Amino acid sequence: MTPRTVSRRTFLAISATLPFALRARAASSIPVGLELYSVRKELQRDPQATVRAVAKMGYQCVEFYAPYFQWSEDETKQMRKLLDDLGIRCFSTHNDSSNVNAENMAKARDRNLILGCKYLVVASSHPQPTALDGWKTVADELNTAAEKLEPSGLKVGYHNHEPEFTPTDGGRPMEVIAKNTKPSIMLQLDVGTCLKAGSDPVAWIRANPGRIRSLHLKEWSSEPAKGYSVLFGEGNADWKGIFAAAESVGGAEYYLIEQEGSRFSELETAQRCLQALRAVHPR
Repeated sequence: MTPRTVSRRTFLAISATLPFALRARAASSIPVGLELYSVRKELQRDPQATVRAVAKMGYQCVEFYAPYFQWSEDETKQMRKLLDDLGIRCFSTHNDSSNVNAENMAKARDRNLILGCKYLVVASSHPQPTALDGWKTVADELNTAAEKLEPSGLKVGYHNHEPEFTPTDGGRPMEVIAKNTKPSIMLQLDVGTCLKAGSDPVAWIRANPGRIRSLHLKEWSSEPAKGYSVLFGEGNADWKGIFAAAESVGGAEYYLIEQEGSRFSELETAQRCLQALRAVHPR
Protein backbone atom coordinates (compact mmCIF):
# COMPACT_ATOMS: atom_id res chain seq x y z
CA MET A 1 0.00 0.00 0.00
CA THR A 2 1.36 3.39 -0.96
CA PRO A 3 1.58 5.68 2.08
CA ARG A 4 -0.50 8.84 1.86
CA THR A 5 -0.20 12.10 3.68
CA VAL A 6 -3.25 12.89 5.79
CA SER A 7 -4.51 16.37 5.09
CA ARG A 8 -4.75 18.89 7.91
CA ARG A 9 -8.54 19.02 7.49
CA THR A 10 -8.83 15.22 7.73
CA PHE A 11 -6.51 15.13 10.75
CA LEU A 12 -8.58 17.75 12.56
CA ALA A 13 -11.80 15.95 11.73
CA ILE A 14 -10.47 12.67 13.10
CA SER A 15 -9.07 14.35 16.19
CA ALA A 16 -12.40 16.01 16.93
CA THR A 17 -14.10 12.63 17.15
CA LEU A 18 -11.61 11.11 19.57
CA PRO A 19 -12.92 12.57 22.85
CA PHE A 20 -16.43 11.41 21.99
CA ALA A 21 -15.18 7.98 21.03
CA LEU A 22 -13.24 7.64 24.25
CA ARG A 23 -16.23 8.78 26.30
CA ALA A 24 -18.49 6.36 24.47
CA ARG A 25 -16.13 3.48 25.16
CA ALA A 26 -15.89 4.46 28.82
CA ALA A 27 -19.67 4.69 29.10
CA SER A 28 -20.14 1.29 27.50
CA SER A 29 -17.88 -0.24 30.15
CA ILE A 30 -20.09 0.87 33.06
CA PRO A 31 -21.99 -2.22 34.27
CA VAL A 32 -25.77 -2.10 34.66
CA GLY A 33 -27.21 -4.04 37.57
CA LEU A 34 -30.38 -4.57 39.53
CA GLU A 35 -31.06 -3.57 43.13
CA LEU A 36 -32.67 -6.84 44.22
CA TYR A 37 -35.29 -5.06 46.33
CA SER A 38 -36.96 -4.72 42.93
CA VAL A 39 -37.63 -8.48 42.95
CA ARG A 40 -37.96 -8.89 46.71
CA LYS A 41 -40.84 -11.40 46.68
CA GLU A 42 -39.03 -13.62 44.18
CA LEU A 43 -35.78 -13.27 46.13
CA GLN A 44 -37.46 -14.32 49.34
CA ARG A 45 -39.01 -17.34 47.62
CA ASP A 46 -35.83 -18.58 45.91
CA PRO A 47 -32.71 -16.39 46.07
CA GLN A 48 -30.55 -18.43 43.71
CA ALA A 49 -33.23 -18.90 41.05
CA THR A 50 -33.95 -15.17 41.17
CA VAL A 51 -30.30 -14.22 40.68
CA ARG A 52 -30.10 -16.68 37.78
CA ALA A 53 -33.16 -15.10 36.17
CA VAL A 54 -31.73 -11.60 36.58
CA ALA A 55 -28.40 -12.62 35.04
CA LYS A 56 -30.21 -14.26 32.11
CA MET A 57 -31.92 -10.94 31.35
CA GLY A 58 -28.50 -9.38 30.77
CA TYR A 59 -27.87 -7.61 34.07
CA GLN A 60 -24.15 -7.46 34.82
CA CYS A 61 -24.30 -6.97 38.57
CA VAL A 62 -26.70 -7.07 41.51
CA GLU A 63 -27.03 -5.30 44.82
CA PHE A 64 -28.34 -7.36 47.73
CA TYR A 65 -30.40 -5.48 50.31
CA ALA A 66 -30.94 -5.91 54.07
CA PRO A 67 -32.01 -9.61 54.27
CA TYR A 68 -28.57 -10.76 53.03
CA PHE A 69 -27.26 -9.87 56.48
CA GLN A 70 -29.14 -12.82 57.96
CA TRP A 71 -27.47 -15.39 55.69
CA SER A 72 -25.07 -17.83 57.26
CA GLU A 73 -21.46 -17.74 56.13
CA ASP A 74 -22.07 -20.90 54.11
CA GLU A 75 -25.13 -19.41 52.39
CA THR A 76 -23.12 -16.31 51.54
CA LYS A 77 -20.35 -18.43 50.03
CA GLN A 78 -22.88 -20.37 47.98
CA MET A 79 -24.25 -17.11 46.60
CA ARG A 80 -20.76 -15.89 45.74
CA LYS A 81 -20.12 -19.13 43.85
CA LEU A 82 -23.34 -18.61 41.90
CA LEU A 83 -22.33 -15.05 41.01
CA ASP A 84 -18.96 -16.30 39.79
CA ASP A 85 -20.56 -19.10 37.80
CA LEU A 86 -22.94 -16.62 36.15
CA GLY A 87 -20.19 -14.09 35.48
CA ILE A 88 -21.87 -11.23 37.33
CA ARG A 89 -20.72 -9.05 40.24
CA CYS A 90 -21.99 -7.66 43.50
CA PHE A 91 -20.24 -4.32 43.85
CA SER A 92 -22.20 -3.23 46.91
CA THR A 93 -24.83 -4.18 49.46
CA HIS A 94 -27.71 -2.05 50.74
CA ASN A 95 -27.63 -1.92 54.55
CA ASP A 96 -29.57 -0.74 57.56
CA SER A 97 -27.55 1.82 59.50
CA SER A 98 -27.32 -0.68 62.38
CA ASN A 99 -25.09 -2.90 60.21
CA VAL A 100 -22.16 -0.54 60.78
CA ASN A 101 -22.47 -0.22 64.54
CA ALA A 102 -19.92 -1.79 66.89
CA GLU A 103 -21.97 -4.96 67.33
CA ASN A 104 -22.61 -5.74 63.66
CA MET A 105 -19.76 -4.22 61.67
CA ALA A 106 -17.49 -7.27 61.70
CA LYS A 107 -20.26 -9.51 60.39
CA ALA A 108 -21.23 -6.99 57.71
CA ARG A 109 -17.58 -6.67 56.69
CA ASP A 110 -17.09 -10.42 56.41
CA ARG A 111 -20.30 -10.99 54.42
CA ASN A 112 -19.42 -8.20 52.01
CA LEU A 113 -15.91 -9.50 51.47
CA ILE A 114 -17.25 -12.97 50.70
CA LEU A 115 -19.63 -11.47 48.13
CA GLY A 116 -16.74 -9.58 46.53
CA CYS A 117 -18.15 -6.15 47.29
CA LYS A 118 -16.28 -2.89 46.98
CA TYR A 119 -18.81 -0.76 48.89
CA LEU A 120 -20.93 -1.27 51.97
CA VAL A 121 -23.78 1.20 51.45
CA VAL A 122 -25.76 2.57 54.37
CA ALA A 123 -29.35 3.17 53.33
CA SER A 124 -30.54 6.31 55.07
CA SER A 125 -30.29 6.69 58.85
CA HIS A 126 -32.47 5.35 61.65
CA PRO A 127 -33.51 7.19 63.66
CA GLN A 128 -33.28 10.25 61.46
CA PRO A 129 -32.19 13.59 62.96
CA THR A 130 -34.97 16.10 63.46
CA ALA A 131 -32.79 19.17 62.85
CA LEU A 132 -30.45 19.93 59.96
CA ASP A 133 -27.38 20.21 62.19
CA GLY A 134 -28.11 16.75 63.59
CA TRP A 135 -27.09 15.18 60.29
CA LYS A 136 -23.47 15.94 61.19
CA THR A 137 -23.76 13.03 63.62
CA VAL A 138 -24.72 10.76 60.70
CA ALA A 139 -21.67 12.04 58.82
CA ASP A 140 -19.44 11.31 61.82
CA GLU A 141 -20.78 7.75 62.03
CA LEU A 142 -20.05 7.21 58.34
CA ASN A 143 -16.50 8.54 58.75
CA THR A 144 -15.93 6.22 61.70
CA ALA A 145 -17.23 3.22 59.75
CA ALA A 146 -15.03 4.15 56.80
CA GLU A 147 -11.92 4.24 59.01
CA LYS A 148 -12.69 0.84 60.51
CA LEU A 149 -13.48 -0.82 57.18
CA GLU A 150 -10.63 0.71 55.20
CA PRO A 151 -8.00 -1.86 56.31
CA SER A 152 -10.15 -4.65 54.82
CA GLY A 153 -10.38 -2.87 51.47
CA LEU A 154 -14.09 -2.03 51.82
CA LYS A 155 -15.39 1.48 51.28
CA VAL A 156 -18.52 3.04 52.74
CA GLY A 157 -21.37 4.54 50.77
CA TYR A 158 -24.50 6.46 51.73
CA HIS A 159 -27.83 6.06 49.94
CA ASN A 160 -30.38 8.85 50.09
CA HIS A 161 -34.12 8.64 50.43
CA GLU A 162 -36.56 11.56 50.30
CA PRO A 163 -35.69 13.15 53.69
CA GLU A 164 -32.07 13.73 52.71
CA PHE A 165 -33.13 15.96 49.83
CA THR A 166 -36.06 17.64 51.56
CA PRO A 167 -35.16 21.22 52.60
CA THR A 168 -35.19 21.85 56.34
CA ASP A 169 -33.77 24.65 58.49
CA GLY A 170 -32.51 26.44 55.38
CA GLY A 171 -30.62 23.51 53.88
CA ARG A 172 -30.79 19.87 52.81
CA PRO A 173 -29.47 16.96 54.89
CA MET A 174 -27.55 15.55 51.89
CA GLU A 175 -25.56 18.78 51.71
CA VAL A 176 -24.55 18.31 55.34
CA ILE A 177 -23.54 14.69 54.72
CA ALA A 178 -21.55 15.54 51.60
CA LYS A 179 -19.74 18.42 53.28
CA ASN A 180 -18.86 16.50 56.44
CA THR A 181 -17.83 13.10 55.08
CA LYS A 182 -14.54 11.97 53.61
CA PRO A 183 -14.23 12.08 49.82
CA SER A 184 -13.73 8.30 49.89
CA ILE A 185 -17.35 7.86 51.00
CA MET A 186 -19.56 7.25 47.98
CA LEU A 187 -22.79 9.25 47.71
CA GLN A 188 -25.07 6.69 46.07
CA LEU A 189 -27.80 8.70 44.35
CA ASP A 190 -31.37 7.44 44.39
CA VAL A 191 -32.75 9.40 41.45
CA GLY A 192 -36.45 8.82 42.14
CA THR A 193 -36.48 9.96 45.75
CA CYS A 194 -34.32 12.96 44.82
CA LEU A 195 -36.91 13.97 42.24
CA LYS A 196 -39.86 13.45 44.56
CA ALA A 197 -38.20 15.69 47.17
CA GLY A 198 -38.06 18.46 44.55
CA SER A 199 -34.30 18.35 43.94
CA ASP A 200 -32.39 18.23 40.67
CA PRO A 201 -30.31 15.05 40.22
CA VAL A 202 -28.13 16.58 37.49
CA ALA A 203 -27.28 19.63 39.59
CA TRP A 204 -26.47 17.38 42.57
CA ILE A 205 -24.14 15.20 40.53
CA ARG A 206 -22.30 18.22 39.16
CA ALA A 207 -21.99 19.71 42.65
CA ASN A 208 -20.26 16.56 43.93
CA PRO A 209 -17.69 15.52 41.32
CA GLY A 210 -16.20 12.07 41.72
CA ARG A 211 -18.48 11.02 44.56
CA ILE A 212 -21.56 9.75 42.69
CA ARG A 213 -19.96 6.40 41.91
CA SER A 214 -23.21 4.48 41.90
CA LEU A 215 -26.77 5.48 41.02
CA HIS A 216 -30.11 3.82 41.68
CA LEU A 217 -31.96 4.39 38.43
CA LYS A 218 -35.38 4.63 40.03
CA GLU A 219 -38.04 6.46 38.05
CA TRP A 220 -40.68 8.79 39.50
CA SER A 221 -43.74 10.43 37.97
CA SER A 222 -45.36 13.59 39.27
CA GLU A 223 -48.76 12.20 38.24
CA PRO A 224 -50.40 11.40 41.62
CA ALA A 225 -51.69 8.00 40.59
CA LYS A 226 -48.31 6.85 39.32
CA GLY A 227 -45.45 7.99 41.55
CA TYR A 228 -42.78 5.27 41.76
CA SER A 229 -44.87 2.65 39.95
CA VAL A 230 -43.82 3.73 36.45
CA LEU A 231 -41.20 1.86 34.45
CA PHE A 232 -37.82 3.32 33.60
CA GLY A 233 -38.32 6.13 31.08
CA GLU A 234 -42.01 6.70 31.87
CA GLY A 235 -41.53 9.36 34.54
CA ASN A 236 -39.95 12.76 35.08
CA ALA A 237 -36.25 11.86 35.12
CA ASP A 238 -33.98 13.46 32.51
CA TRP A 239 -32.01 10.27 31.96
CA LYS A 240 -29.81 11.59 29.17
CA GLY A 241 -28.79 14.53 31.32
CA ILE A 242 -28.27 12.27 34.34
CA PHE A 243 -26.06 9.83 32.42
CA ALA A 244 -24.06 12.66 30.88
CA ALA A 245 -23.38 14.21 34.29
CA ALA A 246 -22.70 10.87 35.99
CA GLU A 247 -20.14 9.86 33.38
CA SER A 248 -18.45 13.21 32.81
CA VAL A 249 -18.09 14.45 36.40
CA GLY A 250 -19.90 12.12 38.79
CA GLY A 251 -17.42 9.27 38.63
CA ALA A 252 -20.08 6.61 37.94
CA GLU A 253 -18.70 3.07 38.28
CA TYR A 254 -21.95 1.11 37.98
CA TYR A 255 -25.69 1.66 37.61
CA LEU A 256 -28.49 -0.12 39.45
CA ILE A 257 -32.07 -0.21 38.24
CA GLU A 258 -34.50 -0.11 41.14
CA GLN A 259 -38.28 -0.51 41.12
CA GLU A 260 -40.81 -0.16 43.90
CA GLY A 261 -43.32 -2.10 41.79
CA SER A 262 -45.28 -1.69 38.58
CA ARG A 263 -48.26 -3.00 36.63
CA PHE A 264 -46.17 -6.03 35.67
CA SER A 265 -44.70 -8.87 37.71
CA GLU A 266 -41.39 -8.25 39.48
CA LEU A 267 -39.26 -10.14 36.98
CA GLU A 268 -41.06 -8.72 33.94
CA THR A 269 -40.68 -5.24 35.40
CA ALA A 270 -36.93 -5.78 35.77
CA GLN A 271 -36.66 -7.01 32.19
CA ARG A 272 -38.71 -4.16 30.74
CA CYS A 273 -36.71 -1.56 32.64
CA LEU A 274 -33.42 -2.96 31.33
CA GLN A 275 -34.75 -2.92 27.76
CA ALA A 276 -35.91 0.69 28.20
CA LEU A 277 -32.52 1.69 29.62
CA ARG A 278 -30.70 0.20 26.66
CA ALA A 279 -32.92 2.17 24.30
CA VAL A 280 -32.01 5.44 26.05
CA HIS A 281 -28.39 4.63 26.81
CA PRO A 282 -27.08 1.89 24.48
CA ARG A 283 -24.06 -0.07 25.63
